[in-house]
Amino acid sequence: MTVQTWLRQARRSLLATGATAVLTVALLVGTEATSQAASQAPCDLYASGGTPCVAAHSTTRALYGAYNGALYQVRRASDSATKDIGLLSAGGYADAAAQDTFCAGTTCVITVIYDQSGRGNKLTQAPAGGAAPGPDNLAPATAAPVTVAGHRAYGVYVAAGTGYRNNKTNGTATGDQPEGMYAVLDGTHFGGGCCFDYGNAETNNLDTGNGHMEAIYFGDSTIWGSGTGKGPWVMADLENGLFSGPDAGYNANDPSVSHRFLTAIVKGAPNLWAIKAGNAQSGGLSTYYNGARPNVPGYNPMHKEGAIILGIGGDNSKSSSGTFYEGVMTSGYPTDATENAVQANITAANYQAPVLTSTALTPGARVSLKATTAPCCDTHYLRHQADGTVTISPITSTSTSSDKKDATWIVRAGLANSSCLSFESAAAPGQYLRHAAFQLHTAAPNATTLFDQDATFCLQAGHSGQGYSFQSVNYPNRFLRHYAYTGYLAGDGVGGNTWDSDALWSEDTSWLTAQPWS
Repeated sequence: MTVQTWLRQARRSLLATGATAVLTVALLVGTEATSQAASQAPCDLYASGGTPCVAAHSTTRALYGAYNGALYQVRRASDSATKDIGLLSAGGYADAAAQDTFCAGTTCVITVIYDQSGRGNKLTQAPAGGAAPGPDNLAPATAAPVTVAGHRAYGVYVAAGTGYRNNKTNGTATGDQPEGMYAVLDGTHFGGGCCFDYGNAETNNLDTGNGHMEAIYFGDSTIWGSGTGKGPWVMADLENGLFSGPDAGYNANDPSVSHRFLTAIVKGAPNLWAIKAGNAQSGGLSTYYNGARPNVPGYNPMHKEGAIILGIGGDNSKSSSGTFYEGVMTSGYPTDATENAVQANITAANYQAPVLTSTALTPGARVSLKATTAPCCDTHYLRHQADGTVTISPITSTSTSSDKKDATWIVRAGLANSSCLSFESAAAPGQYLRHAAFQLHTAAPNATTLFDQDATFCLQAGHSGQGYSFQSVNYPNRFLRHYAYTGYLAGDGVGGNTWDSDALWSEDTSWLTAQPWS
């Protein structure tokens, strides 16, 4: 038997067990098979499995091997001009440099996420709905930087109040028609409100009843359903319920997940649906539920309406948060083999969190941190008071020497994590910025793990598209924030404290590095 004959026979037999096996063989038999596998993208795999994509959204890469159009559009603040951001090459990765050049010296928001399927199912700013007024906010274009296959790209950073929608779609499932969907998300960015969703929703922005939605939900809400641990969980928003399993309530097979990059899957057919998830950087998928529809009126049969949402619930509920990189919706109920092949393609894309650096934030440097919220506070700086409380106040060249010192910090390697940062007071050496009961103070280290963690913050891109945001190392869903001119550690609409308000959260948690006042 020749090698070519063996490969043809092996390929026929392996196709019966799924494309993942084919990809494995490709690594074993040489560069030709590897090249063929590399030309495939998620929507090519879905089409091969008989469940083609009817919507394909991504700000990071092409979801078809031959796609060479725009991924998304940005609008800059300086003159309201817009620009489509495309690919470096057909089937490739986002041209992030084009965005960087266009948005240089100003900020940009993402106005359109184009549909790569050819059906015109693009996502734009969500309008008002039954649960909340609108139009919703648009995502800052630079708040979710990543690398994909070594190429810089940007995701869609959804703070509470942000949302995208398309109510006039083409080809998405309606009624009880079968469909599948996946999304690649940031598994460390989530909220407990309703609802960070991607998928099928009502066409009138209202809650029209049980079974009128079928969308991926990610977060730690426990209002309707939950899984094991404290969350977050991948669940399904089927309207009037976030389902982790067969009925509203607890599903012991739906675990808390914390992958930095997360693959989340929901699919549904007549009296059948499933939840799956996995690490989008390595490994396979796990099935968290696979079985009959909820035994509650309205869910069997389903009454899907076919709109597409991102970051919100079907009635424009917009009190949660998350980050989206790519996702699709299909016609038909995908096989496990197809989804395994898609997961292999996602992990091969090599999503990575970028290492953010700033010369102003090098350990040993002195820095002042300027608030960005306008018009109230963009002349204000983070500073401490004599009693150790931390506030913001205006600092100018005419300010007292004492005020200038109080608004100056010495950057240190993170006490709890040397890849993050701690801030020592320049005015009171040995005193560090820390949170206690979620309020910011300055205090001397006490040789405890808790203090070190409370005083350590990890650098992220500014949530508003400006400067930097500082993430707590022990409360990763909370960030340095000013609220009512006082410094806090705050969540995005979650936590139950007044300073966790989602109003201006992105702006209040974004800081500019400035020349030290002292």
